[in-house]
Amino acid sequence: MALNLDQIRATAQRVAASHGLDVVELEHQGGGKHRILRVFIEKNAAERTKLAEKSTDSETPVPAGIGTDQLAGITHDDCQVFSQDFGTVLDVEELIPGSEYTLEVSSPGLDRKLYGETDYRRFAGSMVKLQTFDPVAGNRHWQGRLTEVKEHAIALDLSAVRQKGKKKNSANETVEIEFANIEKANLVPEI
Repeated sequence: MALNLDQIRATAQRVAASHGLDVVELEHQGGGKHRILRVFIEKNAAERTKLAEKSTDSETPVPAGIGTDQLAGITHDDCQVFSQDFGTVLDVEELIPGSEYTLEVSSPGLDRKLYGETDYRRFAGSMVKLQTFDPVAGNRHWQGRLTEVKEHAIALDLSAVRQKGKKKNSANETVEIEFANIEKANLVPEI
């Protein structure tokens, strides 16, 4: 019996939704007795909004420049409850063949990966570090502020970060990179 990641992802999302959560990503690694299923979760949009409203009423407000959509707000309790419920469903429905595997549940983290146009739109204005498949302007590694999300590309403001070993060139402070050329992208934590 083969592992059906699409079915597992749909089940994970169903369980997450019942707790006001969203599944960001799901990874399966290893084989035999050393299989690991990793699930990255975050609060869904409605829960992020509640979290933002709650923080404006409290003594520890959301830092300036952080939008409601950027809050993950995942706690250990969220991970524990989701892990228990999802693990039970995995075992009862036998979605993972064999009985030996490890389920890991966590937040995507401050340096979370960006998956698709929706994430780029959500985190517009944030610092991003990315790698391209093919060089753009002679470079495959970029870091800058995500200033614009177009239909098929993003724009990075390079003046937001000092490039290593390069003199500042005022004519080339933004770069446009097509979605199809992005190999991987992560947020850069701004603390």
